Amino acid sequence: MAKKQDRKRKVKDEATNDGASGSDQSDNAEEEEDLLQTVKEPGEDSTDDEGIDQEYQSDSSEDLEFESDEEGNYVGRKGGQQESSDEEEVDEEEEDDDDDDDEEEGGKVEDKPTTSSKAETNNEVAPLPALPARDPSKQEYEDSDTSDEEDIRNTVGNIPMHWYDEYKHIGYDWDGNKIIKPIKGDQIDDFLRKIEDPDFWRTVKDPQTGQEVVLSDADIALIKRINSARIPNAEHEEYEPWIEWFTSEVEKMPIKNVPDHKRSFLPSVSEKKRVSRMVHALKMGWMKTTEEVEREKQQKRGPKFYMLWETDTGREQMRRIHDPVSAPKRDLPGHAESYNPPPEYLFDEKETKQWLKLKDEPHKRKLHFMPQKFKSLREVPAYSRYLRERFLRCLDLYLCPRAKRVKLNIDAEYLIPKLPSPRDLQPFPTVESLVYRGHTDLVRSVSVEPKGEYMVSGSDDKTVKIWEIATGRCIRTIETEDVVRCVAWCPNAKLSIIAVATGSRLLLVNPKVGDKLLIKKTDDLLAEEPSNQDIIDNERIKTAVQWSTAEAAEQEKGVRVIINHFKPIRQVTWHGRGDYLATVMPEGANRSALIHQLSKRRSQIPFSKSKGLIQCVLFHPVKPCFFVATQHNIRIYDLVKQELIKKLLTNSKWISGMSIHPKGDNLLVSTYDKKMLWFDLDLSTKPYQTMRLHRNAVRSVAFHLRYPLFASGSDDQAVIVSHGMVYNDLLQNPLIVPLKKLQTHEKRDDFGVLDVCWHPVQPWVFSTGADCTIRLYT
Repeated sequence: MAKKQDRKRKVKDEATNDGASGSDQSDNAEEEEDLLQTVKEPGEDSTDDEGIDQEYQSDSSEDLEFESDEEGNYVGRKGGQQESSDEEEVDEEEEDDDDDDDEEEGGKVEDKPTTSSKAETNNEVAPLPALPARDPSKQEYEDSDTSDEEDIRNTVGNIPMHWYDEYKHIGYDWDGNKIIKPIKGDQIDDFLRKIEDPDFWRTVKDPQTGQEVVLSDADIALIKRINSARIPNAEHEEYEPWIEWFTSEVEKMPIKNVPDHKRSFLPSVSEKKRVSRMVHALKMGWMKTTEEVEREKQQKRGPKFYMLWETDTGREQMRRIHDPVSAPKRDLPGHAESYNPPPEYLFDEKETKQWLKLKDEPHKRKLHFMPQKFKSLREVPAYSRYLRERFLRCLDLYLCPRAKRVKLNIDAEYLIPKLPSPRDLQPFPTVESLVYRGHTDLVRSVSVEPKGEYMVSGSDDKTVKIWEIATGRCIRTIETEDVVRCVAWCPNAKLSIIAVATGSRLLLVNPKVGDKLLIKKTDDLLAEEPSNQDIIDNERIKTAVQWSTAEAAEQEKGVRVIINHFKPIRQVTWHGRGDYLATVMPEGANRSALIHQLSKRRSQIPFSKSKGLIQCVLFHPVKPCFFVATQHNIRIYDLVKQELIKKLLTNSKWISGMSIHPKGDNLLVSTYDKKMLWFDLDLSTKPYQTMRLHRNAVRSVAFHLRYPLFASGSDDQAVIVSHGMVYNDLLQNPLIVPLKKLQTHEKRDDFGVLDVCWHPVQPWVFSTGADCTIRLYT
């Protein structure tokens, strides 16, 4: 109230000062007089025209005084409804002062409008209709929007409120005053309030001001509707009937409804002449239809072909463009070719390994590709061999012969040679008869006695076993100091000697089986040391090989002579007469091949320089020739003339073994790249025939001494028996026919069959494998 009284006094002082001013300020006085004029009664003003002076009620009038609370909210109009007597007295004094001021101003101002003089003379103001008093229990703007609520809210803006954690206040109001945080109680106080206060469950904390707000029933009902995913407005009808404001039917609205003219039904003479001229032009070829014009445009857009040769300009030569050999149709794609195939079409580890193993023989694969799985079509990469195949295709088109090839109708029977039936080529082994078990590690080599009664085997378990073939009984076991790489029985039936290659030692063993007189004769022969006084070995031979007699402990085992080498021995082979034997040391460089003479107990190095890494050697059965196989080629040397006779080209990556026909005219070579090569030594230096019968590396081949049979063993656990007939007629080629595939060995560490050997008399074949067994097929 004090503020309002001060404001009223200020207005009075200004009015007094204005009245005291001179006549030079009469204009200002007239303007203020107009502002201070009282409002006329409603019945007096009956016009709306512009330019007519209108009366206004002064702010100092009693009728325009209102009351408000401390916050500026409207409370009521001042008048007879005031409760305080003091306030009534102050208001009456102020009104008297205002009347006096008006009278003084009216006396001083001379030129006054008639309306104002009437109002002052009467001094009666029409009372305004009384405003109803506001109920203090209700909010002022309960039914409308207002911005006054923002006065009590926090004005710090959209900032993290934890910045005010260390301060006593939480922000500022519109006047810049601090909003003090409410007093926080401990957990006990919260617990007591929870028990005592019935509105505790509906009390929430305002994060802006820190005040606790009690939610009303309407707020709780609104929150429940929002949590249940319903429309917040409870009065909204979700299922009210649909009103079709627009129809879905398409209506035809004609632009005009005038009937057609009569001349539209009569033919036009001018159009008739025009059509007849167009028909005549089409017949004469002067004009073309739209289809012909479009066809010519497409031909111009397409690729253009130019004939390179003069003969192509003729009609008959050009006809070949229109009658090519039709390309074969591809099969429709299956599930495996999808970018997201079912799991049963994807390869597992075993199928993947098998697919990769057939890299050199892709025609044997189940699928020409490996199925792959992608999450989406966007993740499928580009074809990896696209550029390569496009290049090869362009190369084929560039190098193709420009000639028409006549299609030949070739039957399959014409391509397949007429081979005899296997029944006509008997006997040959067909079934597994015996399995010799006793070794504890893979068996690398096997050899049969010349008479065919006994057999010897060497294994990685550092033992040599002698078996009786008919019964499968192991007669004797000889232990060695190292892994046994190769064993070979002497082909001379008058001697009973086995050559055993173990480590870097070559043991000459008397097996002590068979005829006792033959055993004693062999011991006497090996016990005598020949006198080599006349022969002087050079230092190169002495450092490579040394002969010695076995000690007493090894004599009991049957070892008679020991030949020490300077490198590990891989292979040992006998000459047909039984006096010479050869050994191979792949790590020996220039001294990797050695020839030993048993009767004189001396050795010799046949080559001063080695042309490649020697894999195996072989003696010719009839001629004094020596076969040496390196990794890629085979060289044939004449031991008498000491010169190279022939070099055989195998075109293979690595040679594993070789065997020569008993007549000595044909050679069979096995390679690690799954091939067998048949060489006709009288025909050419290149293979007469290349056989790809195995799916894995071929480790050993062997010819039979009497029957036209040969066998091969591979890492695919198979022994393949084939017919190989060599004719005396030089004009007739050898007959090669695969007969039987024997696959009974088990696979161990990617190894299968390691060695094959034929019985010297019967059509039986022996095979050794990585499964520690020796198997006999008859």
